[in-house]
Amino acid sequence: MLRGGILNPHINFLLSRVRHTNTLVIADRGFPFWPQIETVDISLVDDVPRVVDVLRAVRANFVIGRIFLAQEFQAANARERSEEFMETLDGIPVSVEPHIELKRRVPAAIGLIRTGDTTQYANLVLESA
Repeated sequence: MLRGGILNPHINFLLSRVRHTNTLVIADRGFPFWPQIETVDISLVDDVPRVVDVLRAVRANFVIGRIFLAQEFQAANARERSEEFMETLDGIPVSVEPHIELKRRVPAAIGLIRTGDTTQYANLVLESA
């Protein structure tokens, strides 16, 4: 039995298959469904869990080389939400690009974790180091 860390077996299985330079998506509740990509849906209710919650858990168990974030994120969200997000990303190189470009990266991802986050443009593409 696991004593800590990520307890969800589906997320553990997904993370264990991501290799060097592979990508993984952490998405908000409104992110489009991609039938060709393995999706672990952990949404419960609005904002449970949030993308930052999942990112914090993943960071403790996964080497992130770079993160892709939609440039629309900061303009669409309150300063407090943006600051919390950026604090969670601290120390990781972040590439900001139009949301449409971020979505073009999704088909190449190993998998997608869908959250209950209602934060606009809170989708991340994590590239493994």
